[in-house]
Amino acid sequence: MIKIDIHTHILPKNWENLEKKYGYSRWVQLHHKQNGCAMMMRNDVEFREIQSNSWDPIVRLEECNKHSVDVQVLSTVPVMFSYWAKAEDTYDLSKFLNDDLAQTISQFPHRFIGLGTIPLQDSKLAVAELERCINQLHFRGVQIGTNVNGKNLNEPEFLDFFCAAESLNASIFIHPWDMMGEKDMQKYWLPWIVGMPAETSRAMCSILLGGILDKFPNLKIAFAHGGGSFPSTLGRIEHGYKIRPDLCAVDSLMSPASYLGKFWVDSLVHDENTLENIIKLFGDEKVSLGTDYPFPLGESSPGELIQKMDFQKKVKSKLMGENALKWLGMKGSDFITGD
Repeated sequence: MIKIDIHTHILPKNWENLEKKYGYSRWVQLHHKQNGCAMMMRNDVEFREIQSNSWDPIVRLEECNKHSVDVQVLSTVPVMFSYWAKAEDTYDLSKFLNDDLAQTISQFPHRFIGLGTIPLQDSKLAVAELERCINQLHFRGVQIGTNVNGKNLNEPEFLDFFCAAESLNASIFIHPWDMMGEKDMQKYWLPWIVGMPAETSRAMCSILLGGILDKFPNLKIAFAHGGGSFPSTLGRIEHGYKIRPDLCAVDSLMSPASYLGKFWVDSLVHDENTLENIIKLFGDEKVSLGTDYPFPLGESSPGELIQKMDFQKKVKSKLMGENALKWLGMKGSDFITGD
């Protein structure tokens, strides 16, 4: 039973001062500490403390081996998307992040798979970097955010990206960031525990109601966090589509529920009932192991929730790795485990 974690994040160990390089603030910097940890800083404010497993592939592999994870799909930390910045600067940063990711993967090509990052605020630059990620760096796809400076993913300016992704057979992992209402809910970590699930549902509804899968039916899209709040509100979404077609059914060919089975979600839901529900909803071939490694909102023991469920072995095999292989367009023979 191959175990593939499709939702893990990684950073370079070091990068230059981006505020000095680009000439304005808001960029993330990394300040290493003597204890082996590092602090991510933004506008001279502490954003998040991280450990060496956020950048060191040797440490990552030690932890993968400890939890019998055969393969990690690596993507950048969403705060690095930088859609807010000048497009040419985000393009430059994306190339740096992707080159560093490619270098990490080259050391352990049978244990790591890459998802690049792109300057999605500029269609031409986004497609250019997507093509480089697939054709030159040999990544399997890219990770993108749930919105781009408040614009939903169904906006016409993103169609060229989706068209290119379909043509290149690129996998797309959609991760929540720049959560709506974030400024209005600063206490209790609400942007992460409320805003992120809502953001994922926002992206899913935008993709489905926006007709993206009608225009590009062969897209391979996976959504983080088990689809966020979408599964528990699908009844309301579907009902709204039926009773107000003048508002909801204006761009898609089918109702939202009709698209179930045409995209993937990860398994990161932290709850047995919820995991069982998303498998019933999306199908046991469309849910893949995802942990949000190495961050605290993730699953600390990868696959533990799946293993404890009363599923047949063949279903667990799908969830642990077989579904990921289909999303990535790969075969188990592409990997040699135990490096």
